[in-house]
Amino acid sequence: MVTLKELAKILNVSVSTVSKALNDSPEIGERTKTRILELAKELNYRPNRIAQQLKANQTKTIGVIIPTVLNPFFAEALHGIEQEAAVSDYDIIVCLSDESLDKEIRSVELLSNGSVDGFVIALSEETQIKDYNKHLVELKLQNLPVVLFDRSIPSFKGHYVLVDDFQSVYDVVKHLIEKEHRKHILLLSNIEDLSVGKRRIEGYEEALKEHDLTASVLNLNRESDLRKSIGTFLDNNPQADAIISIDHLTGVIALNYLKEGGKTIPNDVSVVGFGSPSTQILTNPEMAVIYQRAEDMGKASMNLLGKILSKDKTLREKQSLNRIKSALLKGETII
Repeated sequence: MVTLKELAKILNVSVSTVSKALNDSPEIGERTKTRILELAKELNYRPNRIAQQLKANQTKTIGVIIPTVLNPFFAEALHGIEQEAAVSDYDIIVCLSDESLDKEIRSVELLSNGSVDGFVIALSEETQIKDYNKHLVELKLQNLPVVLFDRSIPSFKGHYVLVDDFQSVYDVVKHLIEKEHRKHILLLSNIEDLSVGKRRIEGYEEALKEHDLTASVLNLNRESDLRKSIGTFLDNNPQADAIISIDHLTGVIALNYLKEGGKTIPNDVSVVGFGSPSTQILTNPEMAVIYQRAEDMGKASMNLLGKILSKDKTLREKQSLNRIKSALLKGETII
């Protein structure tokens, strides 16, 4: 493959002239620029990316750390991050923490040795439970910007992209009470240790409290037999006329269990879960979902990091995606 120096020799111009022409510098005349660009294309010239990065003191690479790709939310968010990164000519390196603090720390250490310009991270469950921030603080000390999305910890004051999970569930509960006249609303959760889970449960409890209704929450651990535990909970609450699942799985299990037990959805029992429109095809009838727009969250996270890297002075220290509203989808979209 031809080099910059070889192009300059063939054209009998300086290396600086070739470089400026390839970068569309106004210092180079159009005729000379055209000659250089045509020859570069003919000889399949490709810029030395490593040399460019060293000169600019940038890798043009972003480290992305997420708990898993098996959860559709994180898969969609990752897609959004990659799309937005490509627009800004960034590459991404992805590491999975598997909800482990130790793996998250090792991923940060691996990538913070000059491999990336910054990080987009969804914290692991263990990081949240322990409220651990040392590895994040160290990134700040190294002048490596980090944007956290979806999940937060009280001890770290930094850049966040979040959806208002409290309001999402609060609005759904109010809709069920006021529009569908439901009075016995149960909540299912296997994410109560996560910040998003806590905020969703708080939204549920607040809405019920305002209407003088009793909350009933089933918290499931990861080792639970989900179908058995959910089935027992539903059998013990036969008066239930609405179910809210604050994760992407338990609502599907509940809907199928109720249907097998002879309940008609949504006439007898309304079932609402978190997910995306594609989640609805997993059930028959289609389950109503609170759609977080994970791809938009991923794009917003990468966009925010890009602004930090470009030293946008108008950047606020904490940014929330309140404008990306969660939507209750049930045939039509209900905000």
